[in-house]
Amino acid sequence: MSLAKYKQKRDFKSTTEPQAGKSKGAQHIFVVQRHHASHLHYDFRLEVDGVLKSWAVPKGPSLNPADKRLAMEVEDHPYDYKDFEGTIPAGNYGAGTVYIWDKGTYELLRPDGSSFDKEALKEIKDGDLKIVMKGKKLKGEFALVRMKGRGDNSWLLIKHKDKYAQDQYDSEDYTPERVKAQGLKEKAATSAAKKKRVVHLSEPIPSKQKMKKVYKPMLATLVAEPFDGDSWLFETKWDGYRAIAAIKEQQVDLYSRNQKSFTDAYPDVVSALAKLEHDAVLDGEIIILGKDKRSDFQQLQQYKTTGKGLLVYVIFDLLHLDGNELQHLTLLERKSLLKDLLAGIKDKHLQYSNHILKNGIKFYEKAKGEQWEGIIAKRTDGIYEEGKRGKSWLKIKIVNEQEALICGYTAPRGSRNKIGSLVLGMYNNKHLEYIGHCGGGLNGETIDELYKRLQSLIIKTSPFDEKINTNTPVTWVKPVLVCEVKFQEWTSDGHLRQPIYLGLREDKPAKDVHPEKPKQPDMATTENDRTLTLNGKKVVLSNQTKLYWPDEKITKGQLIDYYLSVAKFLLPHLKDRPLSLHRFPNGINGPSFYQKDLDLEHAPDWIKSYTMVAESTGKEVDYMVCNNEASLAYMINLGCIEVNPWLSRLTRLDNPDFVVLDLDPEKIDFKYVVETALQVKEFLDGYDVTSFCKTSGSTGLHIYIPTGGKYEYQTTRLFAEWVAKQVNGLLPKTTSVIRAKASRQKKVYIDFLQNSRGQTIASAYSVRPKPGATVSMPLLWKEVNERLKMSDFTINNSLQRLNEKGDLWQDIKNQKNDLRNVIRSIDKQAVTN
Repeated sequence: MSLAKYKQKRDFKSTTEPQAGKSKGAQHIFVVQRHHASHLHYDFRLEVDGVLKSWAVPKGPSLNPADKRLAMEVEDHPYDYKDFEGTIPAGNYGAGTVYIWDKGTYELLRPDGSSFDKEALKEIKDGDLKIVMKGKKLKGEFALVRMKGRGDNSWLLIKHKDKYAQDQYDSEDYTPERVKAQGLKEKAATSAAKKKRVVHLSEPIPSKQKMKKVYKPMLATLVAEPFDGDSWLFETKWDGYRAIAAIKEQQVDLYSRNQKSFTDAYPDVVSALAKLEHDAVLDGEIIILGKDKRSDFQQLQQYKTTGKGLLVYVIFDLLHLDGNELQHLTLLERKSLLKDLLAGIKDKHLQYSNHILKNGIKFYEKAKGEQWEGIIAKRTDGIYEEGKRGKSWLKIKIVNEQEALICGYTAPRGSRNKIGSLVLGMYNNKHLEYIGHCGGGLNGETIDELYKRLQSLIIKTSPFDEKINTNTPVTWVKPVLVCEVKFQEWTSDGHLRQPIYLGLREDKPAKDVHPEKPKQPDMATTENDRTLTLNGKKVVLSNQTKLYWPDEKITKGQLIDYYLSVAKFLLPHLKDRPLSLHRFPNGINGPSFYQKDLDLEHAPDWIKSYTMVAESTGKEVDYMVCNNEASLAYMINLGCIEVNPWLSRLTRLDNPDFVVLDLDPEKIDFKYVVETALQVKEFLDGYDVTSFCKTSGSTGLHIYIPTGGKYEYQTTRLFAEWVAKQVNGLLPKTTSVIRAKASRQKKVYIDFLQNSRGQTIASAYSVRPKPGATVSMPLLWKEVNERLKMSDFTINNSLQRLNEKGDLWQDIKNQKNDLRNVIRSIDKQAVTN
C-alpha cells in the first residue's frame, strides 16, 4: 500500500522516523504508541498488507467494554514504525515524545479462510474490524467500528466482554511516571522551535485535567535574616504586582492575587504570553525594569497613564501545563519545565526568574550592595501550596516595606494642596488599628490622583475605635484602598517610624493587610527540618511542622515519629517486598500521586531498590525496598502517609505469601463488614484454612490467608475469587463481588482482585490518609465484633497497644496453609458446573 501521504508530511533530514520497512514474520503485529504531541493521544497501529494501518485514540485504549473510544484514522505508517520511540523534533509533523505503550500480535476474530491481509482490508473497508489482541496490556477481543455520519476517518475502538475485560480502566495509569514527566518536559521545550500549532486530529482532544477558573498564588513568610541551606534556592524579590497568567488556546487571562483583571491594563505582556503555543498557568510579578536592572514600583504606578518604562512579567512558577496540574511536583521540577517552556519565546516583556542554590547569605549581600528590595528563599523540594503563606517560601527584605490601608487624610498646610498626609491603618485579628501618618513621598501628581480616588470613599466618622490625635482636621474614608510605604522601623507602640508613600497596591485586598513583622529564620528552617542518624546513615527530614491532618493538628514530623516508634513491629512485614509509593506532599487534604518507579538520581545511594521489567509496560521500573529505619524515615519524608507493599518478596516475586480479601463497605453499616469477616473465617475453618484479620484503617477489614509462597498468583487469585463467591452466596443480601460501585450500593464488596502480581495493599501498622489518622491494625478474631470501630486505632494510641499486646501477626509468616485440598474441591465444582 502507498506511503505517499506519510512521506509527504515528513522531512527525513530532521526526524529519525523510519521511511519504509517490510514485515519479517508470519504473525501480524500491532503496536500502541503514546504520543505526547500538541495534545496527548495514543496511536493504535495494526500490520495489514505490509504497512501499519493507524488510528489516533485521544483517550487511549480501554479494557472496559463500556468505554467506546474515539479513534481517528490517519495515514498508513511503514512497518518499521513499530519500533520507533523517542522525540520527533520541533518543527516537524507530530513533534513531541513517542513511547511504545504496548505491542504484540493480533488475529482476526472471524477468519473466512482467505488470506489474512485480504480479509482485514475488506473488514476495514466495510468499517467493521474484529480482532483478538495478544499484547502485554491489551488482550482479548476488540472491535474497530466506523461511525456513521461522521466521515470516513471517525471510528470507535471497543473492548468486547471476555475474561480480560475490566470494569474501570485508564491507560495513563499504566504509563511510568518518568515517561509522563519526560513527555511534559520535552513538550515544553518544543516551544523553542515550533512555528505554528500542529494538531493531528479533526477534533479537539480532551485534557487529562481541566484548567481551573482561578488559581490563588502561594505567599511567602517574612523572616529577619538571610541564611544558607542545602535544600533552598534564592531569587530576587521584585517590587511590582503579583499576577497569575492563564493561557488557554493562546487566549490570555492575566489577574492579581485578589482576581482583579490585568488583561486590559498590560497589553504588551498579554501579547507576549499569547505567543506560547501551550495551555499553561504561570505565576510571576509585573514590574517596570529600570536600566539598573532593579524594579521601580512608583514608575509602575504611573505606567497606565504615562506608558513609560520597560514593562516585564517576571515568571517564577508553573502551575499547569497542557492538561496537567503541576503543584505536586517539586519546585526544581516546576522551574525546569518553566525554563524550557519560555526558551522559545524571545520577547522583552517576559523574563524567567533565575535563582542560585544554597548560598542565601552571599546572595543577600549582593542584593544589599545593588539596592534591591530583598530576596526570596524557597525550598527546592517544596510543592506549590496554593493560596497559603507557608514556611517553604520566605522573604528577607533589605528595605522595610509594608502594605497599609488609607483610612483618611489630613488638611494640607503651607504650599501643599488637597492632602497634608495620609492616615494609615491595618487589621490585627479583624480589628482595625492605627499605625501612623504618612506625608513623605506625596508629590503634586500623586496627590491629585489620590484625592480624586478618595472622594467617593468619604465617610462621616472615623473607622477606628480609638481616638486618633492629629494636628489638622481629618477627612475619613472607607478603609479599602491599599498602599505601600517604606519606613525606618516599628515603634514600641506599634506605629511606623518615618513612613514614605510608594504607591497604591492594586493587587492586594484590604482584608489581607496585616502587620508583617519578621520572624527569625530558624523558626522556619532549623525547627522545620531535622537530621537523624539511623542505621549509620544520615537522613534529612524536611517540613516537619507541616500539618498533614489540619483538624487533628498532626504534623509530618509526628507521622515520622510514629513510624519510627513502631518500626520494630512494622519492618518485618515490609522486608524484601517491593513498595508502591503513595505520596501526599501536602497532607490528607492536598493532591496525592502514586510512584512505583523510584527516582534513583535523587535518592541516597544507601536506599535499596529492585529493578524489574513491568509486565504491563515492558519497561524497567526501580521499586523501593524498605528493610530498615533509615529507609522507612526517608520514604515517609517523601510524603508517604501509608505504606503499600507487594504480597510477594524479592526471592519469589511470582509467589505471594498471602491470599487477601478486602472487605469494603459501600454505604452500609460497619456491622455487616464484621458479619462478612466472620462468615469468611467460618467458611475457611471448614477447610482447615487459618486466616488473620486486620482493620483496613479506612472503612473496612482485610483478611489474610498465609500460603508460605507455595503457589503462584494465578492460583491464589483463583482461590480468592472462589472464596469471595462462596461467601457472597452465603450472604447475598449484604455482599457483592461486582467491582462497579453502582452495582454494589448498600453492600459489602468482597474484593479479591488484589491477588495479582504488582498489586499492593496497606501494610499492618500503616497509617491511612483518613480523618483521625487511623491505623491498619491486626486483630484477634475475638476482637472482630460489633463493638469494633475504625477509630479505635490511631497514630496516637497504636504504640501503646503494640507495647501491651506485641505484634499479633509476628508468626503469620510461619503459617503455611495447604490449599491443595481446597483447590481440588474448586476443580470438582468446576467440572460439575
